[in-house]
Amino acid sequence: MKKLSHLVASLGVFLSVSSTTVIANAADIVDTAVNAGQFKTLAAALTAGGLVETLKGKGPFTVFAPTDESFAKLPAGTVDDLLKPENKSRLIKILTYHVVAAQVLSSDLAGKKLDAKTVEGRTLAIDATTNTVKVKNGNVTKADIKADNGVLHIVDTVLLP
Repeated sequence: MKKLSHLVASLGVFLSVSSTTVIANAADIVDTAVNAGQFKTLAAALTAGGLVETLKGKGPFTVFAPTDESFAKLPAGTVDDLLKPENKSRLIKILTYHVVAAQVLSSDLAGKKLDAKTVEGRTLAIDATTNTVKVKNGNVTKADIKADNGVLHIVDTVLLP
């Protein structure tokens, strides 16, 4: 009986760990950003721009994700203005300028200076030749946050096309 209860307890721990692992690994770009807690403005913008389902798609995607603090650096009223339905096309251009339709890890960038084509259609200047990775006029503050359909790199600035 003692062996059986030990086996059941072990199985319970295994199932608990396994289900936690599955849940942790089952997060797409959007869910990963939402779960991080510092991308509320980005999540609202993705919703207003109708891009949530796209970034929940197969990918792979690389998102240079601005935090709430990054959005707060914009002039007063800018975010509220961008979230209005009449500014949806402008919002989509800004958001898709933060996305590359490939998985690009920091190890792929190390020591390089390059232009990455964004989903918006323009290129994004990336300079990883120093200890700080520059993306246009912003800095990557944390790299390689992996999601099931790509990767996020946190940037300290909203990148404007």
